[in-house]
Amino acid sequence: MDIISQLQEQANTIASLAFNTFGTLQRDAPPVRLSPNYPEPPAPAAANPPAENAAAAATEIAEQPKVMSAALVKAAKQFDALVAALPVSEGAEEDQLKRIAELQAENDAVGQELQDQLDAAEEELKQVQDLFNQAADNCLNLKKPD
Repeated sequence: MDIISQLQEQANTIASLAFNTFGTLQRDAPPVRLSPNYPEPPAPAAANPPAENAAAAATEIAEQPKVMSAALVKAAKQFDALVAALPVSEGAEEDQLKRIAELQAENDAVGQELQDQLDAAEEELKQVQDLFNQAADNCLNLKKPD
């Protein structure tokens, strides 16, 4: 896999981790009163679990953002390492523009060659279709009328 594809994959990973982290934080956040003019927010709708399960759930909820944040930081560091592995641009801007122009000219030449081949193939297809139609007509003309 080339470096650009790896960067794209890592960016997707970071986006996914960030989305999941923010969603988890939003899901697990306790309700908060927005203003003194509003009533107290309702208690969470979950059933009251036994005390030992509640403690374990509270510990898990407290640890989950830390784990997700660590994964997000790790992914960002991997992205930074991939960026650091990118090749350094060589030469001045003029040299790069010259190289781009050369590559564009090469691309145009190859494009013209492909277009010529496509035109030749379309002409050959037309000839084959004409021959097929002639052969079909000949076969139909040989059939005896009912």
